[in-house]
Amino acid sequence: MDADRAARVTDELRARGVMAHTVHAGVYEFGIRVVLDGAIEALWDLDGAAGLDAEIVNEGALIGFVPHVPGSEEFTEEQLVNCIAGTDYALDTLQRPADRTTGQASGDTGAAPAGPPRAAPSDRRRQRRAHWLRRGNR
Repeated sequence: MDADRAARVTDELRARGVMAHTVHAGVYEFGIRVVLDGAIEALWDLDGAAGLDAEIVNEGALIGFVPHVPGSEEFTEEQLVNCIAGTDYALDTLQRPADRTTGQASGDTGAAPAGPPRAAPSDRRRQRRAHWLRRGNR
């Protein structure tokens, strides 16, 4: 999607009361960022070839997906706005990152992980950076 089309879609979403912003995703790549709640955002990818889909992130961490919208490759701007504004962003209706696996048959979802990944102990993080602090004080 070009910058002008992304700006027009963003303006129309704002006119409907949706907190939307244009995102510069890469070289000549633009998308729409919809602020949902505080740090939770929907990042809509509007790259014509792949159609319309979104990643839901919480402070940069992926928490869910809005799956590909069938037929969205040929949507008009009005249809894009209707789809983005009318999406149900409830976390229980979104596709989870664990649900989207590669290399599995479409009917086999596999076992979901037992819980969130464990974070590295904070003292270990400080130890890794400590050598930089010592190096600077020499």
